[in-house]
Amino acid sequence: MLKARSNFILGLGGVGMSALAQFLIDRGEKVSGADRLIGSIPESDYPPALIALRNQGVKILADDGSGIDETIDRIIVSTAIEETHPALKRAEELKIPVVHRAQALSQALKPNKVLAVAGTCGKSTVTAILGHILEGAGFDPVVVNGASIPGWDFDNTRVGSVRKPLNSSIDESQRWAIVEVDESDKSLTSFSPHAAIITNASADHFGIEETDALFDHFKSQVSGIVIDCRKESKYVEGLTLNAWSGSFTEDNITYTIPQPGEHNVHNARVAIKIASLLGADSEKLKAALATFPGVARRMQKLTDEKSPVAVIDDYAHNTEKLHAMWTALQAAFPKGVAVVWRPHGYAPLRKMINDLAEMFSRTIRPQDKLLLLPVYDAGGTATRDINSDILLEKISNCNVELVSSIENACKRLIEISPNVEAIVTAGARDPQLPVLAKQIHNYLKQKEKNNV
Repeated sequence: MLKARSNFILGLGGVGMSALAQFLIDRGEKVSGADRLIGSIPESDYPPALIALRNQGVKILADDGSGIDETIDRIIVSTAIEETHPALKRAEELKIPVVHRAQALSQALKPNKVLAVAGTCGKSTVTAILGHILEGAGFDPVVVNGASIPGWDFDNTRVGSVRKPLNSSIDESQRWAIVEVDESDKSLTSFSPHAAIITNASADHFGIEETDALFDHFKSQVSGIVIDCRKESKYVEGLTLNAWSGSFTEDNITYTIPQPGEHNVHNARVAIKIASLLGADSEKLKAALATFPGVARRMQKLTDEKSPVAVIDDYAHNTEKLHAMWTALQAAFPKGVAVVWRPHGYAPLRKMINDLAEMFSRTIRPQDKLLLLPVYDAGGTATRDINSDILLEKISNCNVELVSSIENACKRLIEISPNVEAIVTAGARDPQLPVLAKQIHNYLKQKEKNNV
């Protein structure tokens, strides 16, 4: 019997790294790792992924290289890990190989038939929908996503962005593995999938020409079906949008997704199209889509229908995603929406600042409110010559203000809450944003209880 490989993962709490860790555990490999949150916050404040990994026996250490020893077979990094990281120096001393996350995941997926979901926006949601509806159609797929799906975490005993197959009798070579692949660091080119979806392309991490060229290169590596939404008509037959759902018609069948916004109809439609091409039964797909529970931090509503103010958490971090989020919420909450948003990096803000300012200026209604937090600082050698105050100066004709911290954002949102129908926490990377959403939710719940 072969000895299980021992993997040490840097940045273990990140969405991509924690998903990879769970998938490797599911495959019988050993996993330990490090994260910069260890030692800096109480264990009770760890993000759910770290708690789930710890609950499975994963040893999680401080991010100082001290966990690297001769028992480690390889170290797995993301593009965010700088070459000066102490763990990499230790690895060099011990001659331990270092591999990128995408390479490790691509290698681990090789026994399966891989369907990769790429695109600038919507890929996490499309991956989640596709995994959910294929499960409903009896395919029992592997899913490795960049966001958690309610129910897949089994009460925090697993990382909820990974679906483990239930039927172990299916041969791996016949099982579909649905995986989200990333264009932000061009690591999607590590995959040569059997099928693929490209949801869209926009100037986010790169200019539009470079982005399109990257997706074209990825597309050339796919051996089978590709649905490239960049080249498809935007027309949706039977499009109907309600407060918190949408419907569309495909091949004379009407499908409903219980999530808001036209963008989610497009997400559902492309998932249905490729699932049908894989041979899934249409009626089973229809029934499954109607029960889709959504995705964590993708228009995730924490409150129930009885709450006078909805509290929603969303991952939106670029111009297109923020616009799609805000317009969907405006349709659902005509009396006003308050959004607190934190830019997820200095370079992205620098690149998008003019587009962001123009979008906010034309999108935010008089009854809406935008609170801007400072840029999320992940450390390292980033150039810190820009921040949210410069964005504020460029936004015109709408209600926007700076808040200096999560704590001050919480106070302002509580003050604003009587004047709006929805409160939204938005942004990537910062683990305190979903915590803030829960704090507001708990405050409103207690307030409602006291008023009864």
